[in-house]
Amino acid sequence: MIYRAPFPDDDSLTHGVMSRRVAAWFIDVILIGVIVVSLWVTLMLFGFLTLGLGFGTLGILPFVPFCYHFISLVSPLCATPGQHWLGLVVLQNDSFARPTALQAVISTLVFYLTLATSGLLLLIALITVRHRTLHDLISGLVVVRINAVQPLTPPYGYGNIPGGSPYA
Repeated sequence: MIYRAPFPDDDSLTHGVMSRRVAAWFIDVILIGVIVVSLWVTLMLFGFLTLGLGFGTLGILPFVPFCYHFISLVSPLCATPGQHWLGLVVLQNDSFARPTALQAVISTLVFYLTLATSGLLLLIALITVRHRTLHDLISGLVVVRINAVQPLTPPYGYGNIPGGSPYA
């Protein structure tokens, strides 16, 4: 889905985004923790039930945060659950379209590399236009307030036809 910005200035798109991103990150960390603990308990039970043969499946746990962020960015919400709950959406910087799978992979990889190197590179958002972080800049994405963008509907109101799109 492609969005349009009803306001031409960047301040209306990104006002309050930095504090919301930080709060969303804490929400996402808690959700990832719940997922990891639940999965760990399940895989441990599986390991015991298979008399130790299933313990190798615990190797998938380090990939949970990456999958969480990647799947969230390519989902219809275009945001992690924490970002969505706080009214944020991740879109392409130039067209306000949904992120592609490649952009989501790049964004997620660079985000975790940034965190692995102390996370100080996230402070670049303090000096960039639209408060974009390093992973936003490299992947071509931007985080904006969802109420500052509106979905574009097909011409002549086709998007409002009951039962679906005329393009189906």
